[in-house]
Amino acid sequence: MTYCVGLLLEDGLVMLSDTRTNAGVDNISTFGKMHVIEEPGDRVICLATAGNLAVSQAVVNLLWEGLPNETDGKVDTLETVPSMFRAVQLAGTAIRRTFRTDGPAMKAQDIPFEVSLLLGGQIAGRSLRLFQVYAAGNFIEATEDTPFLQIGEHKYGKPILDRAVTPGMGLHDAIKLALISMDSTLRSNLSVGLPADLIVVPRDAARVTMHRRIGEDDPYYRTLRDRWSGALREAYQALPNPDWDD
Repeated sequence: MTYCVGLLLEDGLVMLSDTRTNAGVDNISTFGKMHVIEEPGDRVICLATAGNLAVSQAVVNLLWEGLPNETDGKVDTLETVPSMFRAVQLAGTAIRRTFRTDGPAMKAQDIPFEVSLLLGGQIAGRSLRLFQVYAAGNFIEATEDTPFLQIGEHKYGKPILDRAVTPGMGLHDAIKLALISMDSTLRSNLSVGLPADLIVVPRDAARVTMHRRIGEDDPYYRTLRDRWSGALREAYQALPNPDWDD
């Protein structure tokens, strides 16, 4: 299991992913799940993956190597697609191609075909966008009404995002909320673990301005975690007691 979150804001894009992969309680590994295509000034595309590691890696490799365009037969990659919409279509095609190749053998071994992606970024002259791609290759897009998307073990980190994320919030506030969301998930699910990879892409910059790996020993993360826990304790203690009994 994993946890990845992306926030699409007026000021830019924030994406965060953990790195834990487990095939049982005694087989836990660390694999980066954040991938970046960057040509500063032209494009930046960030891809976060969740699900079966072998399937995720196969999909990412197909996107790196490219797939034939059904219109003209030319090979498209994330480095050559003309728009983010075409990029997410390409990601869906890569998932379906992987399913055709590996799906039958996985089914024969009773292994579910599990994969999902967050794909966000901007190509020069076009809009900054964020998509979530499902195992069927179909996808949804973040909007002003729902400016964040999650994949993997998302239920523990969702409440804080539902309450606090707005499209107009600043990038630093978004980083804080993404990290709090991750910390809530880490505390409740052992299949999600640090280090975490953080990406920040300001709108219209067409480049990554922050790419940071955050571990247990990161001073800012430890301060954020401890102060958030303390603030929650103080908040509930400050609430009025129920007046239901005498």
